[in-house]
Amino acid sequence: MKSRYDQKIREGARPFLDHGEEVQASFIARPRGWTQSIAGGASFVAAAIGSSKAARNVAAASAVFPITSPMALAVSQHRLLAFRISEPMGFGIGGAVKALVGAVPVAAVDAITIRRLLIGKTVTVTVSGVPIVLEAGAMADAKGLVAAFERARNSR
Repeated sequence: MKSRYDQKIREGARPFLDHGEEVQASFIARPRGWTQSIAGGASFVAAAIGSSKAARNVAAASAVFPITSPMALAVSQHRLLAFRISEPMGFGIGGAVKALVGAVPVAAVDAITIRRLLIGKTVTVTVSGVPIVLEAGAMADAKGLVAAFERARNSR
């Protein structure tokens, strides 16, 4: 069952896709460290560490696959895509696609790996040898995106 956000991302991405290209899978993500930066409100040190971690991930990504926060990570038949989205509020509210900020051919993506956390997931996207670490909510269909990525990579 597709989430409301997945459907919203698929529809909102259409103006940014090449002719015949369609989003195969997507989910909402942020640079790793974002949750810690906002949850660390009671602790300035925790918030600073989270902000620093998120900034490092954005900087690492900038040369090979630009990302933003919040973002939709998506895969089409040909490319891995990062879209700037409006702030997701839950229950399908918000999360509208605003702009394409990053795109690379699936051939340039070395791997996409998922690690489960207590209340979410970390997703590491390695592009041209550069690991980009993202975080996603527990309900994000990261496995679906990895499966779509593998299908796209194997169809080449």
